[in-house]
Amino acid sequence: MPIFKIKHITNYKYELPVRDSANQIILFPIKDDFQKVIQHDLNISGSPEIEIFIDYYGNEIGTFTQNEPHTQLKIFSKVSVETFPKPLPQDDMFSSEQWNSLDLMKYEVPYIDYLRQENFEGISQLKETAISIKKEEDTPYQTAIKYCAHVFNNYEYIKGITAVDTTIDEILKLKAGVCQDFAHVLTAMLRLTGIPSRYVSGYICPNRDGMRGEGATHAWAEAFLPEYGWLGLDPTNNCIANDTHVRLAVGRNFTDCSPVKGVYKGGFEHIMEVNVSVGYNDEDFNDNEIYFKPTEVNYSKPSGMATPSVRKQNSYQEHMEAIQQQQQQQQ
Repeated sequence: MPIFKIKHITNYKYELPVRDSANQIILFPIKDDFQKVIQHDLNISGSPEIEIFIDYYGNEIGTFTQNEPHTQLKIFSKVSVETFPKPLPQDDMFSSEQWNSLDLMKYEVPYIDYLRQENFEGISQLKETAISIKKEEDTPYQTAIKYCAHVFNNYEYIKGITAVDTTIDEILKLKAGVCQDFAHVLTAMLRLTGIPSRYVSGYICPNRDGMRGEGATHAWAEAFLPEYGWLGLDPTNNCIANDTHVRLAVGRNFTDCSPVKGVYKGGFEHIMEVNVSVGYNDEDFNDNEIYFKPTEVNYSKPSGMATPSVRKQNSYQEHMEAIQQQQQQQQ
């Protein structure tokens, strides 16, 4: 079975010292029959005490604080994960029986959040599209596969065109986005036709064919199927999310699964760097600081500091920037 070596750094550099930093991390891979954590090293600058709990959705959450003034916060997660392939659904129940079974679940507590879709302007249009794709004889499994293919075929993968606060309406108009946006559209389509669906964050691991989203945090969806359970669907690559996908967290949307987020007191201006590397070999798991130097993904330019030559953006960073800005305004 494949064993993946994953390293994930988040590095904040503040223009002026900040204090009373309170942070939440979801960097602990899910542990179940199909995913085994062999080794996990987690290092945080200042060596704070990490309190760990399980949230409502079953995710392992870590929280820590940095009360003393500091100009840098570095979170270094290094994990070795073995994955096991999950058999595909047999899909041997009659279609009507499966849909009736799903209909009875709409009032069951574990599935209510995954069936309720927040309202948005284009919800009727998206529901019409979903219904038009689904044939009367299709099972939930066949329907989910069709919806995954629809998102893949009708939305263009373009980095930087969206942010974490981009709405589904904006995605529908753009017909483009990244893995997070594809996952949000797919979960909405599934929910609107009565299939419980949840958002998944994690990593996609490299293979010979190459996949969009490799070597970074990734997102996909899971659909709940009667007599089977949760089936992973990756609309960014139009495939079943199986043993090449490492799951970190599940929830209703990105907000429930954000790998790192936090608040602090002090100036807003700062640099944030993120780096994720995924490999198979032990050499990929060493502590070579040159190899594992984080790359800057976005920049809030402090006064008097030069603009860096490399400037990139991604939705993961945008989310944390937005949260911190909001919290600062409330201080």
